Amino acid sequence: MEELEKVQRKLPNQEIDYFKIGKILLSRWYWILASVVITSAISYTYLWYTPKTYATGGTLKVEEKKSEISDIISVMTTPERGPSKIQSITSVLTSRTLILTAIKDLDYRISFYISGRVRTSETYPQKPLGITLVKFDSLNFFHSLITFKPVSAQSFNLTYSINGKEIQNNYKYGDIVTIGNTSFRIKYPGLIPSKTIYLFKFNIPEDFIGRVQGNLYAGETAKNSNIIAIQQTDSNPQFAADILNAIMNNYVIFDRNQKAQSASQMIDFIDSQLDYLSTEVKGSENSIEKYRKKSKILDVTSASTTSVTKATELESNKSLLKIQLIALDQLSSEIAKEKNNVTLNFNVGSANLPSLEVMVSRLDNLITERASLLTTYNADSQPIQNINQSIIQIKTTALNNIKQIRAGIEKNIQYLDNQLGQVNSTIAALPAAQRDMVSLQRDFDINDKVYSFLSEKKLEAQISRAGILPGATIIELAQPNYNPVSPNEHNIHRTATILGLAIGLGLIILIRILNPYIYDKETIESLTSIPILGVIRKFPYALDESSEQILAISKPKSIFAESVRSVRTNLSFLSSEKASKVICITSEVAGEGKSFVAVNLSSTLSLIDKKVILIGADLRRSRLHKTFHVANDIGLTNYLAHQTEIDDIIHHSEQENLDFIVSGPVPPNPSELLHSKRMNALIETLKTMYDIVMIDTAPIGLVSDAIPLIRISDINVFVIRSGKSKYYAATVPQRIAQEYHLDNTVIILNAFEEDLLHSRYYTTKFTGENAGTRYYYYSDYSGYEGSGYYLDDEKKKWWNLKRWFK
Repeated sequence: MEELEKVQRKLPNQEIDYFKIGKILLSRWYWILASVVITSAISYTYLWYTPKTYATGGTLKVEEKKSEISDIISVMTTPERGPSKIQSITSVLTSRTLILTAIKDLDYRISFYISGRVRTSETYPQKPLGITLVKFDSLNFFHSLITFKPVSAQSFNLTYSINGKEIQNNYKYGDIVTIGNTSFRIKYPGLIPSKTIYLFKFNIPEDFIGRVQGNLYAGETAKNSNIIAIQQTDSNPQFAADILNAIMNNYVIFDRNQKAQSASQMIDFIDSQLDYLSTEVKGSENSIEKYRKKSKILDVTSASTTSVTKATELESNKSLLKIQLIALDQLSSEIAKEKNNVTLNFNVGSANLPSLEVMVSRLDNLITERASLLTTYNADSQPIQNINQSIIQIKTTALNNIKQIRAGIEKNIQYLDNQLGQVNSTIAALPAAQRDMVSLQRDFDINDKVYSFLSEKKLEAQISRAGILPGATIIELAQPNYNPVSPNEHNIHRTATILGLAIGLGLIILIRILNPYIYDKETIESLTSIPILGVIRKFPYALDESSEQILAISKPKSIFAESVRSVRTNLSFLSSEKASKVICITSEVAGEGKSFVAVNLSSTLSLIDKKVILIGADLRRSRLHKTFHVANDIGLTNYLAHQTEIDDIIHHSEQENLDFIVSGPVPPNPSELLHSKRMNALIETLKTMYDIVMIDTAPIGLVSDAIPLIRISDINVFVIRSGKSKYYAATVPQRIAQEYHLDNTVIILNAFEEDLLHSRYYTTKFTGENAGTRYYYYSDYSGYEGSGYYLDDEKKKWWNLKRWFK
């Protein structure tokens, strides 16, 4: 047997077949279709029961606008906010205070809903019922939903719950209805379908804050731009548009009021100084007049005039510096007390303090930002602690800056005092009457000059306040958007389809991964180098328990019979030099079809004028007698036990040239009987009588009964059943061949049925030493069922779509 000289051979080369991978994935197309249908049904159900959410948006332009009034005079301008200007504006836009003010602009008092089969929907802005409040306490009112059902043209029914108890009452239209602390009337709404159910509830502005604030977003449209986009999402598109417009309008008003407040604070500060100076000016003027009359002095000399002028200028500057000290002290007090909207109430001359203005603006922004964050976080949270730390740092820096500025002003005052001392020395040298007159005139000039300066500043502040415009402009008002943003139907349907495909394909891959069984010849070729003699197709009809028919003969035109004949042809190439062949058929475990293969292979061999005898050597569990419908009282065990002779155990079948020997009664020592010399003598005798001695043995993976028969056989056929034998079964024949130094072992794949789901995704390439006589021609007859040559096979119907993907 030159073609089987070596047991140890390399496995054949196998290449991935991408076309086959596609066919495998489509082999269970109905699984994929079913999973897509299921996930799509789930997506439609989800969309049906999930409320839709709508979004609308508007835009604000942030800019410092200048009024035409400012052309009259150089007015005070509100300092530009620092780097956090946009963040400060967005914090105000989303703040609780501004939202509460905006809600009050809407018709918020009563909310109406209509009850549907799936969910309850808000009817805003429509009011299907005319309800007039008679008694309503915003601190104590009935909060829960009230269900309205029309009864007749004169009456209606209300259903509500109090303390967990449901209450139903009928009322007449126009009568006062009292529920808890709330009283109201309902007008006759006209004709309403009897099955229509309305619900309504009473509100206060605070009830809407969470709804609005939780779905409100404000931010820059682009980095470093002065355009702010503000967006509101809600289940009611009209409500979203209305509340957004109200928020933007109220912010414009708020921004203007904040700027006007700064100017008003400065005017109040100047007024307080003017009230004091007004009294001083009048007192000085009266004192001069009285002194002139008393001393009869008409004018001062030119010598005193110069000193008076210089002293007046120095005293005026000193007074202005003192006013600056008062303003700084007030600012320091506001910063220390952490008062909102801290402002510099006076800004003059050398006390122009841009760095301090930036810090004050930054402090205002941080305080506003903290107020906004407190609506979301508690006082002990990390974001609030971080912003508190920033506020402390800004306050410390600002107070230190004020301290330094104050020290500088005090040095200036000290310098002016030194200059005044010199001037006063000059004035002291004047005559007494003239000196007294100079002193009185100097006080008057100082107070009059400071009074005039403050009056001018007050006028500028008043003009500035009149010319203040809001720093934000509404570019685009919000419009109701009736296209839902959530749930996104397109994305959900697409996701459902992708998920369905993934589940279907994943199920196919998972089943392949978890599959422990052999289904095709490529799998066997990947696991062992033992050659495959042939592939026997699965019989197309249902088999009885014992296969009590010789199917290769009873159905000669079936694809099954043809596959058996193909194995028969390949078998003729093995041990061809011997006139009589001993063929041993075994498998790893029971149920893999070794007896079935032995019977059908023997029957086909008998058809080509080969004298064949089939021996049932499975002494523990033989079924050969059932196939040929004979008794199992006398058989191989009786012969091996010297209870009978060879002629007594040979049975002749109805098929010409086919004889058989049944196993006989189950012995207590089957392995010892098969190891006996009498068994060897029996086989030698039968070889002289028959061309083929076919031995059906016990499974080699369960018992060792078959070992002596395998060692004396010319050909050992190992049966692997498609869908029944596990991967380990393919390694058994090579292990046995190596252990007992056998070179005559081949494999038959039994009960093969084309099923791409479990087939290998590669094809075998026989090259080099793998090519030639080492492998024998075999076919699995895949794809030929409908060729018309196999008339005994069941005809598949056109609606059996699985045939296209098998």
